[in-house]
Amino acid sequence: MAKPNIVPIRKPPKAGRGRDRQRAGGGLVRSERIRRRKRAAAVLCTVIIAVGGWLAYGGNEALPGFVTLAKTPTTDSLSAAFSICGDSHRTNCVVDGDTFWFEGEKIRIADIDTPELSPPRCEAERIKGEAAKSRLLALLNAGKFSLAAGFRDEDKYGRKLRTVSRAGNSLGDVLIGEGLARSWDGARHGWCQGG
Repeated sequence: MAKPNIVPIRKPPKAGRGRDRQRAGGGLVRSERIRRRKRAAAVLCTVIIAVGGWLAYGGNEALPGFVTLAKTPTTDSLSAAFSICGDSHRTNCVVDGDTFWFEGEKIRIADIDTPELSPPRCEAERIKGEAAKSRLLALLNAGKFSLAAGFRDEDKYGRKLRTVSRAGNSLGDVLIGEGLARSWDGARHGWCQGG
C-alpha cells in the first residue's frame, strides 16, 4: 500500500511581523513605526536644545518685538514716586529713557531703545536722551502701571527686562510716538547725524 502524500498545514504569518516587510495589513511594521518615532523625538530634542542655547546666549535680541509676545498683566497695580537717579541709594528713580530703578531693582524697558547718556556720542544724542529721560519720569509718575516679563528675564548687565504698560498700552510706544525712542530690534543704532 502506498503512503498517502501528507502536506503539513502551516498557519499563515500574522500581519505586521517580520523586519523585511514594509506593510502588513495596510499598516507599517511595528519596528518601522518605532524607528520613525525615535527619529521624530531626536529631531524635536535637537530643536529644543538649539533654541535653548540660542536664547541662553542672547539670540532673542535679534528678533524685533520678540518680548512684546509676553503676557501683559490685566490690571495696573504698581506705582511709586520716581525721581532722577543720583549717586545715592537707588530705589525708585529714572537712569535714562529706557532704564529705571523700581523697588530697588534695575529695570530695562524691553521693547524700546533710547539715546545714550553715558556717554552720549554727540550733542544731539545728549539732548534727545535727556528729553527721553524726563518724559519717562513723567510717564512713570502719571499713575499705576504694569511690568510684564518677556522670554528672557534679564540682560547681560543684570537688568530685568520688562515691558511697561498702563491700561494695556506700552509706555515705550508713547516714547516712540514722540520721537524719543525706537522699537528695540536687537541692536543699538546711533542717534547722531548720519549715525
